[in-house]
Amino acid sequence: MADFKKIDEARKILGLSEEATLEEIKEAFRNLALKYHPDKCSEENKKICEEMFKKINNAKDIILNYCANYKFSFREEDVKKQNI
Repeated sequence: MADFKKIDEARKILGLSEEATLEEIKEAFRNLALKYHPDKCSEENKKICEEMFKKINNAKDIILNYCANYKFSFREEDVKKQNI
């Protein structure tokens, strides 16, 4: 069973709205990972970047695990709602 509070916190860390596509999740992670990657930070901010980078990676793992275990509907009415 999914832990809503944990997933919601992860969503907020990644800066996602309450609904997001897999592509939006990946893009949010990439942008934050680039911003806070310890190799890209100055020495004075390295500790902050390392902590934030860990949080970002953990948030990504939580969200992607939730997505990987999500049951998708292939019913016609549900597919039509997606407007792909």
